[in-house]
Amino acid sequence: MSEIALSAGKEISKFGREINAVITITLRDITLALRSPGAIIMSLAMPLVMMGMLGGSLAQNMAGGLGFDYSKFMMVGMMVNMLFMITTMGMTSLVEDHTTDFTQEMLISPVSRYAIVIGKIFGSSFGAIVSMAATLIVGLIMEITLNPGQLLMILALSPLMCLSGGALAMIIIGLVKSNKTANIAMMLITMPQMFLSGAIIPINNSSGVLYVLSHAMPMTYCLDLVRAVVYAGTPEYSSVVLFNPVVNFIAITILTVICLVIGTFNFARSEKNR
Repeated sequence: MSEIALSAGKEISKFGREINAVITITLRDITLALRSPGAIIMSLAMPLVMMGMLGGSLAQNMAGGLGFDYSKFMMVGMMVNMLFMITTMGMTSLVEDHTTDFTQEMLISPVSRYAIVIGKIFGSSFGAIVSMAATLIVGLIMEITLNPGQLLMILALSPLMCLSGGALAMIIIGLVKSNKTANIAMMLITMPQMFLSGAIIPINNSSGVLYVLSHAMPMTYCLDLVRAVVYAGTPEYSSVVLFNPVVNFIAITILTVICLVIGTFNFARSEKNR
């Protein structure tokens, strides 16, 4: 009995150490972000450019005949896009940590590599939350609003969106060695998703290669899950939402786990082979 209790105590202690590592790494990245006003300004300015200019132009020129309010459709898409894009781009800090040997110090600590990666993802999501808040402000200026219940549901789902985006970024992080290459690579995996996942352009009628690509992208399911929450019980639901929310959640979970496992393995191997 005492051996079982001892074993359980060790497992609890190990779990507590993993959680502590995630929190510590997350807070470190948030602190670094707060000490970099330029990064905060960019997080605030990007929604103004993406939604205010690009989205506003699309709303004025292609909203007719869609059968639903395009402005609301676009704002929800931009909120998820900001969570995904900023988290993904924030993961490039791992490359900088690589050049300063900080990742080496983390990897020799008695915590799992997954705790390190998840901590980095949640730390990178700080700027994403700022951008999402800025998107809401731009939406208010454009007279696009969501009710408090919808906002709370989006906020509750935001950690899953950030985790999905960060896990996708890890696929690239383990393969690049410089900040410049990492930044370009992140743009190459975020920009196509913005257009092909349905963030600003409906993809209900996509076919052929575009259909395959859109359904292979994690952000497609993230967007659809959030829109299912926002449009639940409304006449526009069937025109806006592609899949059952359960299907979306399962797809996000599977794709996130696959990307996280492969990306973390490549990242750890690249550090080990230095």
